[in-house]
Amino acid sequence: MAKRLQGKVALITAAGQGIGRAIAEAFVAEGSTVIATDLDESKLAGSKSAMRVALDARSTASVEAIARQITAEFGALDVLVNCAGYVHHGSVLECSEQDWDFSFDLNVKSMHRTIKAFLPGMLEKKAGAIVNISSAVSSVRGVPDRYAYGATKAAVIGLTKAVAADFIRKGVRANAICPGTIESPSLEGRIQERSQATGKSIAEVERAFVERQPMGRLGKPEEVAALAVFLASDEASYITGQAHLVDGGMAL
Repeated sequence: MAKRLQGKVALITAAGQGIGRAIAEAFVAEGSTVIATDLDESKLAGSKSAMRVALDARSTASVEAIARQITAEFGALDVLVNCAGYVHHGSVLECSEQDWDFSFDLNVKSMHRTIKAFLPGMLEKKAGAIVNISSAVSSVRGVPDRYAYGATKAAVIGLTKAVAADFIRKGVRANAICPGTIESPSLEGRIQERSQATGKSIAEVERAFVERQPMGRLGKPEEVAALAVFLASDEASYITGQAHLVDGGMAL
């Protein structure tokens, strides 16, 4: 089968582990020239990406500097994938001003920064695909103790739709992916934190995550990556402004 991303240049944030890492690997396998970024550059070790670079997605200056560097070396991006994110645990009563601001800065404003930096190049060549990682826990569904997180991921869907609407006649598509609960180092960390906070065993906390998935299992990063490949490819050329679930039936 022909490589679906052959000749396309893609930048992926938070590509060091989990969903971001799986997307980077899938893109490379499909022929894309991948610029893999992460706040912790050491997490990018072993990546087959064309370029591995540290990027603080919360820094406008850093994002703009990377955009200039990438554009000079590779030209305008064909694909931008925004994966950087953070899961705050708690209701509104456990959400401080700092928790709220940090969540929105990393989960939403980081996407604003990267899109604003790389979109002009896409518009100049009248082609581009933007894929933003949202969540089933968003405007799609509310779950307990995900107050700030759910609000940010709902905002990601709104941001995606706005970009899609603004540039629908200019060759740029924007779509969101809404995963359910996915196996990842991030999830492992949250399971350990909840175990310590509640006094429950690791197995009990993990079982609670699994039980909220109607399919009866956690998702795999590669399952999210497969959808990202499709949305980035020309096969999805008639699809824009949509929130695509890959959630094991969580939103049923």
